[in-house]
Order: sequence, then C-alpha cells, then structure tokens
Amino acid sequence: MINKELLPIAPVKECLNPKAKIPLGVTPEHVLQAMREFTQFLTGVDSGLMERDTPRLEDMLMPANFSSIVGEFIAANIPKYSKGVVRNKYHNGHPDILPAGKYPGDAAQHAGADGIEVKGSRYLSAWQGHNAEDAWLMVFVFAGGRPTDVAKQIEPKPFKFLMVTGALLNKSDWKFAGRSETSRRTITASVTPGGAEKMKKNWIYMCDELRKTELQLILNDRDE
Repeated sequence: MINKELLPIAPVKECLNPKAKIPLGVTPEHVLQAMREFTQFLTGVDSGLMERDTPRLEDMLMPANFSSIVGEFIAANIPKYSKGVVRNKYHNGHPDILPAGKYPGDAAQHAGADGIEVKGSRYLSAWQGHNAEDAWLMVFVFAGGRPTDVAKQIEPKPFKFLMVTGALLNKSDWKFAGRSETSRRTITASVTPGGAEKMKKNWIYMCDELRKTELQLILNDRDE
C-alpha cells in the first residue's frame, strides 16, 4: 500500500534565487528542472517499492550511496536542459559537468575549475569531496529517510530538497579530514566554514523553512 505522505516533495520555482550566478550558461531554472526530474524518478521507484511492501530506496541504501545517486542523477540531467554543458564521460573524471564541445569525446580526467562538480548531501555544511582543489562546486542538500531510522524509532519523512548552493572554491577552501591508523575509510576533504559561507551567499535554491534561518544568517553576515 502506498503512503502518499512518504513520497518525495517536488521542488518549487518560488524557492529559486534568480540572481544566483552559475557558470557555462546554466541557470537556476535549469537546476530546478533537473531537481524535478529526480523527484519524479524517486516517486516512481518508491511507489513501486511501497506497493510490494518493500522499504523506499532511501530507506534501503547506505546514506553515502544514496547521496551519490542524487548527485549523479542531477549531473546527468542538467545538460538535458542547459545545452552549453555536457556530462563528463570520463570514468571518475573531474568535474562532473564540462563545457559542451571543448574536450574530445566530452571526456576529461581532470579539468579543474573548467566545469561544475555536483554533490548530494544531507548536511548544511562541511560538504566532502575527494578533490581538494580549485573547482566550481554545486551542492544539493536534501532531507529524507535513512536505513537506521527504524532502529532509532525515527518517524519516516519524505525526500525533500532543502538547499542548493554553488561557488568557485580554491584549495584554501578545503581541509583534509584525518583518519586513524586502523581506519579503512577513504581519505576525504571537507569544505571549510569560509568556503561554505561563500557558497551559501550564492544560494540557488532554498526551501521556505531554511530561508527563515539560513538566509537571515547570510544577510546578517553581509551587513557586518
């Protein structure tokens, strides 16, 4: 049986920032269309799973894997609406989105800041990546279920995009996260508070709930 209250919430145009700056001809409207594509995709998947009394996709996958799906899906669909860019076809190439027609076969192993790197995240800051270098980073922050919610007796909630931010970061905007000698975790770097502030000042999408808090913090910081 499908519980429609647990299906994804579609992003709305009213939450876009028309003044946001995105390179390579990508507009906030292009971003919104890709976000809508993802919520439609997830609605179809979750509806089918719920009909079979199976946990939703976000309730089954490890959080990092689901966040990766969000980022990969968005990166693949922005070029569908913004004809000046293409998906980077190089396996694990960086960044995810490249200028259309600039690289042979639309593939580049390492194009640096010449493109847009896309990440999905459940967190409002400290976003992580494996490339601590100059890059135009766009982060899609969302809320949704986790596999551990049942064990923790957390009420299930629908997937929802909370915020999209983006800016050109340089190496000083990243900080490597250390690990113990026994850890097998892949070494990653996190966006510093200064880097996150830079990105939030160029927010692209922000839901109503966040605009009452996050946006006010940004405005107050500008005033200072």
